[in-house]
Amino acid sequence: MKTTETPAPLPAESGATVSKVDVAPAARPSGQKREGGVLNAFSHGILVIWAIMVVMPLLWAVMTSFKDDSSIFGSPWSLPDKLHFDNWARAWTDANMSDYFLNTVLVVGGSLIGTLVLGSMAAYVLARFDFPGNRFIYFLFIGGMSFPIMLALVPLFYVVNNMGLLNTIHGLILVYIAYSLPFTVFFLTAFFRTLPTSVAEAAFVDGASHTRTFFQIMLPMAKPGLISVGIFNFLGQWNQYMLPTVLNTDPDKRVLTQGLVQLAVSQGYKGDWSGLFAGLVMAMLPVLAAYIVFQRQVVAGLTAGALK
Repeated sequence: MKTTETPAPLPAESGATVSKVDVAPAARPSGQKREGGVLNAFSHGILVIWAIMVVMPLLWAVMTSFKDDSSIFGSPWSLPDKLHFDNWARAWTDANMSDYFLNTVLVVGGSLIGTLVLGSMAAYVLARFDFPGNRFIYFLFIGGMSFPIMLALVPLFYVVNNMGLLNTIHGLILVYIAYSLPFTVFFLTAFFRTLPTSVAEAAFVDGASHTRTFFQIMLPMAKPGLISVGIFNFLGQWNQYMLPTVLNTDPDKRVLTQGLVQLAVSQGYKGDWSGLFAGLVMAMLPVLAAYIVFQRQVVAGLTAGALK
């Protein structure tokens, strides 16, 4: 019995075109499709559950801030019968939330600007220049991230007191800057290393100084990283409670976290729970607004440099 052999294809002559035969991709096995679908559904289910766990308490706090006290205890999960804006007015004026809010804006605004300026300058030098002690200084900043703040409260109190900065806004700003610098330098050092060096070298060839190159060329290129680390520092400094409690005992200089604790104590004894929830939402709104506005920049800053 003879078998028919398929002749081997002839080699193409030079200059001749060889037609390509489209080969259909191999179909994925049904088992892999089923496994991928189950994994996809499971991951989406986890994300939905996590979103509900995060969003529901926020929505409930906002809804409760517009209720009166009887509705809070009588029907805590129902919508308010009407919007009680007097809760917000009472928390803003009677509970001195306006003063606490202003003090927090001054402290966080000043410390955030100082942290970004000083941190970006230190990170640029550590990332771009080789000098004796470069790695030692870098690891000192890294060590500052692992140092427990609880161990530094007592000596920090005496240092600030001896400098005459206790119970002052600018003293708290300086402490916030020192507290936030290690993470800022660590984050921005890795970011500056991903930026191209050819742009800085071209600026040096054109006669630009190191200062001008940094502020006019390298710093604008690092905008995604600055926004990302700025958001993280804003969240940490806005919600900071331990440092102002130890270093800021003046009732007129209290920040928002101290004011919320005082509001919880005073309003709890008075039974003004609606005013307490209104003050809580006041403190929460700036953080949510900052993240909603800059969420794309935060993601871009975290993923910049991952793919080059």
